[in-house]
Amino acid sequence: MELDETKFKVDVFQIPEDQKPKKVSKEMKEAMKGVISAKKIAKLKKDAVNCPVLKEERGFLECFVCKSHIRRVKGIVDCAGGSTELDV
Repeated sequence: MELDETKFKVDVFQIPEDQKPKKVSKEMKEAMKGVISAKKIAKLKKDAVNCPVLKEERGFLECFVCKSHIRRVKGIVDCAGGSTELDV
């Protein structure tokens, strides 16, 4: 299967103000430092997706570093639907 083959289109949503954002591991933050600014990481922590592969809600940053993540365009993530291994 090609990596660019989209199997799922997943909506990104904001975590409600009354809920705390999902925890992000230090190694994940370190891996993203060269790719995304700290300000953008803080903003993306407040986003989440309903993962079609794991069938559970995940923080967007976890989705972003997943091997199945292809792209995010206008609040929709293209997912290859394969491995959910983190590409850290």
